Amino acid sequence: MKNTKLVLGLAIIAIGFASCKDEKAEQAEKKVDSYVVYVDSVSTLNENDASQEWDGIESSYQMRSDEANAALVDIKDNAEAQAKLDATKAKYEALKAKVEAKKMADAAAQPSSKQKMRNSLFGEGKIGDDMNFSWVKANNIHEVYQQFIHTVEDNKDKYSREDWDEIKLMYEALDSRKNTVEKEGLSSEDNRKIAGLKIKFAPMYTLNRMGAKSEEMKDAKQ
Repeated sequence: MKNTKLVLGLAIIAIGFASCKDEKAEQAEKKVDSYVVYVDSVSTLNENDASQEWDGIESSYQMRSDEANAALVDIKDNAEAQAKLDATKAKYEALKAKVEAKKMADAAAQPSSKQKMRNSLFGEGKIGDDMNFSWVKANNIHEVYQQFIHTVEDNKDKYSREDWDEIKLMYEALDSRKNTVEKEGLSSEDNRKIAGLKIKFAPMYTLNRMGAKSEEMKDAKQ
């Protein structure tokens, strides 16, 4: 009788143990499947959407990847599960390569701070690294000066010392173009208006660049 009870007890323990192992294996397989489904899902996103959400995607991917890899030990015959993980990782790495390439292309397409400054002073894409002012003619140079001076006036409190140096460089280049345009039929009326704008620029540049330099020195000391 005692032997029978012992055998029954061991059988119950064995069944419970097997059941526990089966449950662990089932949970492990679910984690592997969850990882696969997640990567399949993000792989359907277009590159723009994936790029915008990439930090969240990467964080969630890493968590699911770690869980799936750790779960392999609970799957007895895990060759199929390992193959799933390998294929899914390859799919994710392909998506990651596309997103990183897009980010690099987007960064390269973004104008530099210097170009943004030139765009604001003269208009989008009017002045590039070639410093070509040939588009400035006798019939539009007054408007070019107007935009330049008014833009500087509106933003004078925001410019750094380096910004003022760039502004001075652009101003001198525009003045050089004016010397050429004067010989090409610049009207006396436009010449007079430009002279008035130039009178505004000189003290504005001197005072604000000096102020920007003082602010930078104060910040450096702090």
